[in-house]
Amino acid sequence: MSRFFTVGLITAWYSSNIGVILLNKYLLSNYGFRYPIFLTLCHMMACSLFGYISICWLKIVPLQTIKSKVQLLKISGLGIIFCLSVVTGNVSLKYLPVSFNQAIGATTPFFTAVFAYFITFKKEGWLTYLTLVPVVTGVVIASGGEPSFHLFGFIMCIGATAARALKSVLQGILLSSEGEKLHSMNLLMYMAPVAVAFLLPIVIITERDVIGITIALARDDKKFILYLTFNSALAYFVNLANFLVTKHTSALTLQVLGNAKGAVAVVISILLFRNPVSITGMFGYSITVMGVILYSEAKKRSK
Repeated sequence: MSRFFTVGLITAWYSSNIGVILLNKYLLSNYGFRYPIFLTLCHMMACSLFGYISICWLKIVPLQTIKSKVQLLKISGLGIIFCLSVVTGNVSLKYLPVSFNQAIGATTPFFTAVFAYFITFKKEGWLTYLTLVPVVTGVVIASGGEPSFHLFGFIMCIGATAARALKSVLQGILLSSEGEKLHSMNLLMYMAPVAVAFLLPIVIITERDVIGITIALARDDKKFILYLTFNSALAYFVNLANFLVTKHTSALTLQVLGNAKGAVAVVISILLFRNPVSITGMFGYSITVMGVILYSEAKKRSK
């Protein structure tokens, strides 16, 4: 029963991670709902609601309270960076195929190492830095061979990847003391409302007609609200599944699964959306994935 439970958790983790990416792409590109900031706002609202229910009602993890204004400011800063990573990631999906989006996203270790070096002056072993060469080289090759390359989408995806890495580095610095450390689920519960407050005025200014468009789409297609609601709930479930898989397996297992997730997402997206791919692009992406695996192995050996 324990083995079946673990397999079920891993399946749920894969399904939610890949599902939210594919649904985002479908809504923003194929369906024609071209409002990535509002979509992110829906995600953050769902994370706020479900985060509160999961911790305060269901007691999935113990509730941790914010103990000072300084800690609140730190969490707010992380929340804004987290929000920007999701927004830019969703914007990139409007212009880029999922396959290329995942190839760029695989370069997260590169940005993490760069930010760790310049912000915390943390140095890795030469072998770890060497493994970052194929990570970057693969994306350069994939970019040159991508039939659907879009410069703005590429910049947004790079920004999303860099923001994710920056958040992870800053989180380790800002919430490093024992009194300020927060469980990942508690941190998400506090960051999500900050993101909502940050995004709301931006949506009002830049996507002012989104409410009218959403209502019109819901009238024309009853399934649209179902798509939007399910997509928003899935955005929270991704974080919950990350926590549960780590709890019942290990952080290393999650890392290994994450290395394979991108490749699975690429294959499924190509089958679903029929986006053109080139041999050069797939070759470049394969090099990047191999680089990420080598990087993970080098990090593990250096500890």
